[in-house]
Amino acid sequence: MTDSPLPFPRPFPALTPAQRYHFDVNGYVVIENTLTADETRTLYDALHALKEDLLATGDPALKPVRGAFMDPDEPFIYGFGHIIESMPAFLDYYAHPRLVGMVDEVVGGATRLTEAEAIINARNPDKPVEDNPRYGFHRGTRSEFGTYEENGLFHCHFVKTLTNLTELGPDDGGTVVIAGSHKMQLPEAPMIAAAYEDRSLIHQVVAPAGSTLLFAESLIHATGQICTDQERTIIIGAYAPTMFQAWNGYQPSPAFLERLPDHLKPLLSGSDGWEDWKARCRTLDMPVGA
Repeated sequence: MTDSPLPFPRPFPALTPAQRYHFDVNGYVVIENTLTADETRTLYDALHALKEDLLATGDPALKPVRGAFMDPDEPFIYGFGHIIESMPAFLDYYAHPRLVGMVDEVVGGATRLTEAEAIINARNPDKPVEDNPRYGFHRGTRSEFGTYEENGLFHCHFVKTLTNLTELGPDDGGTVVIAGSHKMQLPEAPMIAAAYEDRSLIHQVVAPAGSTLLFAESLIHATGQICTDQERTIIIGAYAPTMFQAWNGYQPSPAFLERLPDHLKPLLSGSDGWEDWKARCRTLDMPVGA
C-alpha cells in the first residue's frame, strides 16, 4: 500500500504482524537484511573513509569534515556525529524507503531525521572479558513522554534505527536492551537491577551485516561486550514526527538543505505544525505494504 500523501513512497505497513508485535511487547525488533550486501559495503567503506579524513585533522572533535565530527570517547571507540552531510551514501541510508517506512509506522505518521551518528569500536585488549558484564545502560526518553496507543498498538515519538555494517555474533558486542522497559514508568535504577538479577530480561542483537535494530528511545539499552577481535561498525539514525526539531548540533546546514531535492527536504528539515501532521496507524493484522 503506497497511496499516501508522503513526499516519497515508502511501504505501509513496513513491518510484518510478527515484527510489529515483537516491537510492541519488547520495545525493539531486529529486521535482518534491511540493506543489500552492496549497500552495506558502500556504507562501511564511506564510514571508514570519513574516520581517516577526521583523524587527519589532528583534532576530529573540534575540526569537522564536511559537517561531521568524531569523538574518540576512549581507546578503541570512535563516535561520529552529524554525518548526514559528509558522504552521499549516508543520505541514501537515512532516506532509505524501507527504513523510513518502519520508523513512520511505529511513530504513527510522517517523520524527520533528528540525529545522524555512527560508531566504530573494538575490544580493548587491556580490559578483561567478563562472564557477567555490567553495561552502560541508559535511555533517551522516559516512557511517559511521547508514547501512546492507537488501534491497541504502542507508538512513540522518538525512535532510533541502528544498522550493523559488520556481522554480529553473540560475542561481537551487539546492542543489549532490557526487554519491555519502553513501557515501564519507573526509575531506571530498579529496572536495571532487576535485569541483572534475571539476565533473561537482557536481550542482545545477533544479526548478519545489513540488519537493523529498530527501537523506542524509551527502551533501556547499551553497547554489548566485545569478546572477539572483530571491529564493530554501526550507523545510527534518530527520527521523530516532522514538526519536531533536530537535536542540538544536528540541524542540517542551509547550504545542504538547498541542494536537496524537494521530496527529501521534509525528511531532513521537518515540516508541518501539530495541526497539519497526519497520523497514520495500522492494525496488527495488516500485511506488509508494497
